[in-house]
Amino acid sequence: MKLTRSVFWIAPMLALIPHLLLNEYYQYLVNLTLVYVLVGVGFNIVVGNLGQLAFSNVAFFGIGAYASGILTTQLSMPWWMTIIPAGLAGALAGCAASIPALRGVRLFYLAIMTLAFGELMRWSYIRTPSLTGGSMGLSVPAPELFGWVMEREHDKFYVFLFIVVVVVIFTNRILESRIGRAFQAIKNDEKAAAAMAIPTSRYFLLAFALSGFIVGVGGAMYTALVGHLSPEAFDLVQLIQQFAIIMVGGLGSLVGSVLGAVLITATPELFRDWPGFEELMFGVVIVLVILLLPRGLSSLLARAHSVFKDRYYRDD
Repeated sequence: MKLTRSVFWIAPMLALIPHLLLNEYYQYLVNLTLVYVLVGVGFNIVVGNLGQLAFSNVAFFGIGAYASGILTTQLSMPWWMTIIPAGLAGALAGCAASIPALRGVRLFYLAIMTLAFGELMRWSYIRTPSLTGGSMGLSVPAPELFGWVMEREHDKFYVFLFIVVVVVIFTNRILESRIGRAFQAIKNDEKAAAAMAIPTSRYFLLAFALSGFIVGVGGAMYTALVGHLSPEAFDLVQLIQQFAIIMVGGLGSLVGSVLGAVLITATPELFRDWPGFEELMFGVVIVLVILLLPRGLSSLLARAHSVFKDRYYRDD
C-alpha cells in the first residue's frame, strides 16, 4: 500500500490514544466530528471534485438520518442494518437532485434549485408526523450492533471510526480511478470532456448518487449519535456549517474534508464559556482561512509534506 493511502489508516490509529482519556462529552464531540468527516467527503465530491455549485447536501444528510430512524422505530430494525439503506436513500436523493444539472442548469441557478430541494425535504419532515414525528421530532433507541447496545459515547466511537475509515479509503480509491479523472475533466472544462467522449451526464448522475450515499451513511451515524431527530437540525444553518467544512478544509481535497470537519466542529467548543463568541470565532476562522489559505488547510499540509497531497487535488 502506498504511503499516501496509508495516511488514512495511520491517522485513525493515532486517534485511539487520546480517546482513552476523554470524558463522555468530549467523546461526543469526537464522534460528531467523525459524522461531519463523511458529510464533508460527500459534499466535496460534487462541489470540489465535480465543480458544481450544488447545495443539496443537507437534504442527503436529513434523508439518511430519517431513513435510519424510521427503519429503527417503525420496522424495529437494529441500527447496523439501517446504515446501507440510509446510504441508498441518500443515493436516490442524489439522483433526484442531479436532474437540474442533467438538464443543463449550472452555477447560481443550480445552487438555488438544490437549496430549494433541501428546504422541501425539511418541510416534508414536518408534514409527515406519522413517519418523522413532525415538528416534535423522532426519538430513536440506542444503536445496536449484533446485539451489543452502544449506550456510551466511547462504544460508538469504535464503530464510527471503522465506518469513516472504510468510506474514506473507498472514496480515495474512486477519486484516484478513471471515475475520479472524469470528474476532474468535467470540472476543468465540461465541453472539452464531452468532446473527448466522456459521458458527462452519466458522471453527473454518478457523482450526485455517490455523494448522497456517503452523506446518507453519515446521516445514519448522526441518528445513532443524537438519538432524537428534529427538522430544525437540517436547516440553512446546517448547510452553512457543512459548506464551511469543505471551504476551510479545501475544495477538491479528501484530506481537506477531514481537516475541515475537525476544525469547524472543534472551534465553537473552544469558546463555549464565552456566550456569543462561538458564532463570532466561527466567522473569523472562515474569513482568515479563505484570505490566507484560499486553497484551504489541505494546501498548507501539502506544502509541508507530499504525503498529505491528494493525487487528484490540483494547486493550479
